[in-house]
Amino acid sequence: MSDYFLQRVCVYCGSSPGRHAVYADAARELAEVLVGHDIELVYGGSSVGTMGVLADAVLELGGMVHGVIPKMLEQKEIAHKGLTELHVVGSMHARKSMMAALSDGFIAMPGGFGTLEEIIEVLTWGQLRFHDKPCGLLNVRGYFDKLLEFLKHTESEGFLRPENRAMLLHDAAPAGLIQQFERYAAPHIEKWA
Repeated sequence: MSDYFLQRVCVYCGSSPGRHAVYADAARELAEVLVGHDIELVYGGSSVGTMGVLADAVLELGGMVHGVIPKMLEQKEIAHKGLTELHVVGSMHARKSMMAALSDGFIAMPGGFGTLEEIIEVLTWGQLRFHDKPCGLLNVRGYFDKLLEFLKHTESEGFLRPENRAMLLHDAAPAGLIQQFERYAAPHIEKWA
């Protein structure tokens, strides 16, 4: 095990609030844990949905927030104007690349297609050893239970190695997930056996 140093963590989450108040509550709890560990937030730069709740909570607690938003979404997602730093970039690809470069780890909160795509892509980059950073799911209200079950199925069908499946950390509580991040050691195996 290693003591992984986390200066900044990227959080992927929704530009919608979801149907249950527990998602916003979890965003605020995650903000408390990040600021309590002196970890800066990197996220998609929006002022709405759980994205906005998370950013506002980190800022209210005195933390630092780095947003990255594509020009084409600056109006649609309503770019947050009160951040420590807001990067407006040319494309979704540029957004994801910059968020990855700025971050020492990646968390997905409940969200839609974009959230799932972002965490799976960065997890794949880890599997391919483009980075050794921890990736995890904040499994609020069991939101990701079926995804985790599907990944077990993927492993049992021979499309995913157990060591690679284990790269995707998960916890229902932000503090537990950050503790896992701090102990994370990337597996150093080849993708295919």
